[in-house]
Amino acid sequence: MKKELILNGNEKQIFATDDPDKVIVRYKDVTVAFNNVKRARFEGKGALDNQISALLLGYLGGQGVPNHFLERIGENEQLCRKIEIIPIEFIVRNRVAGSLAARLGIEEGFQPDNLIVELRYNDDELDDPFINPDLAVALGLVNYEEVGNMIAEAKKANSLLKGLFHQVGIELVDVKIEFGRATDNGQIILSDEISPDTARLWDERTGERLDKDRFRLDLSDVVASYRNVYERLTTVLGTN
Repeated sequence: MKKELILNGNEKQIFATDDPDKVIVRYKDVTVAFNNVKRARFEGKGALDNQISALLLGYLGGQGVPNHFLERIGENEQLCRKIEIIPIEFIVRNRVAGSLAARLGIEEGFQPDNLIVELRYNDDELDDPFINPDLAVALGLVNYEEVGNMIAEAKKANSLLKGLFHQVGIELVDVKIEFGRATDNGQIILSDEISPDTARLWDERTGERLDKDRFRLDLSDVVASYRNVYERLTTVLGTN
């Protein structure tokens, strides 16, 4: 049973339930970028984010990557384990794109021989500064064993998702992974959504962007691109 609103975020709301260790996550039709500097509403986007994330988190759970997703319970809502968020973003990059390319003066799309994992301290007021495992421990966010395990899980999730997307003709360029501590047993699990809002997805044949960059770069057809991703995924994962 849905109860009081716990968090009213830019793109999602979180509601308490009658189970203290479960919450309802509601996806909004709102998109923000550049730390909420750019903002717009797209009818139907929240439902697509919900459907895509439910498919991907369900898939990862079935492949041995524990996460907060339990089930999709409505067009825009899903039931999840309640977590205490660990404020670190793990950005796994298969190619150099976006802000990293601009910051380093590297041509967007450059594919390094190694996998890149960035850590950012999730704090909007500080503009999500880059940190490393030593700083994560120094800030008291995690210990060394925990941050090492989180990096390993982020890499595993990336590998699984990369293979899945390849099956439907999409290249996973990068993906943002977040973790939290489950309130029921303290386990550190993958948390937050995985969708075109949190991953760069390029069509393998045409190079067309199918993700939030369509909004960032004013490329139009945001909802149509998200629907394209969802429909391709259903060909291998079915509907939910």
